[in-house]
Amino acid sequence: MRYVLKIAYDGTHFAGWQRQKNAVSVQEVLEEAVKAALGVEVKTTASGRTDAGVHAAGQVCHFDAELSVPPEKMPDCLNRYLPDSVRVLDGFGADESFDSNRSAKRKTYCYTLYESAREMPLLERFAVRVETLACKEKLKAVASLMEGEHDFKAFCASGSSVITTVRTVYEVRIEEGERYGCRVVKIFVTGNGFLYNMVRTMVGELLDLSQEKRTKESLLAAFETGRRELLGKTMPAKGLTLMQVVYGVDG
Repeated sequence: MRYVLKIAYDGTHFAGWQRQKNAVSVQEVLEEAVKAALGVEVKTTASGRTDAGVHAAGQVCHFDAELSVPPEKMPDCLNRYLPDSVRVLDGFGADESFDSNRSAKRKTYCYTLYESAREMPLLERFAVRVETLACKEKLKAVASLMEGEHDFKAFCASGSSVITTVRTVYEVRIEEGERYGCRVVKIFVTGNGFLYNMVRTMVGELLDLSQEKRTKESLLAAFETGRRELLGKTMPAKGLTLMQVVYGVDG
C-alpha cells in the first residue's frame, strides 16, 4: 500500500528534509519512527526538500509498505516515536500512481517578517526582524511584479542541477497583523514549483524594491539575464514555512 502523510515540523534544529550523513534531518527521524512503531524500514519521498532551518505546516510525503495499520491511524502510531518538533497531522492511502513530488500541482510558502527596533524573543524562532517595513499597499504593488511565468534563474542558489529554471508564480499575497506589540507581515507565495532559495531571494528583492533600493527595471533585467547580482539578499531560513501542497488541480 502507498501511505501518504501530512507533516508539520519546526525546522530550527534540522538539516532540512533530506537525510544527511553528518546531521539530523526530518526524513531521518520520520523513517526511524516508522521503523520503531511498525518494525519496517521504508524510504519516504516528500513533495520537495525544505532547506536547513525551514519549517513546514503542510509537508506531504509517501512511502510503500504492506501493513495492517490503516492510513488514518498513522498519526497516532508515529507521533509517540517522533521528537516534539515533528508531528504527523494526517494519513491517507493512495494509488501507486500518486507521487508526493511529481504529482504536486502547486505549493504555498509563507515568509514572516516583523517590524521592531529590537529583537522580540517570542517571534524570533519563526520570523525575521526588520527595522522598517514599507506600507502594505507598496509591498503588494511590488509583489505583483513577481507573479506570472518567469525565468527565475537569478533567484536560484548556485549549484542547482534543475533542467529548467522557468516557474509560474500564481500569487504573491501580503497579510499584515500585530503581535506582541510588533507589526507582523506575512508574504504568501504560491507557485507550480520553486528553485533552491527562490522564495527567500524573492522576499529579499521585495524588501529592496519596496524601499526603492532597486527598481522594476533591475528586476526585469534579472529575469532577462539570470544575473544574481541584480537582486537583493537571500533572507534567513527561519522565516520560511511550507504551508500547503495541492494535488489534482490543473496549473
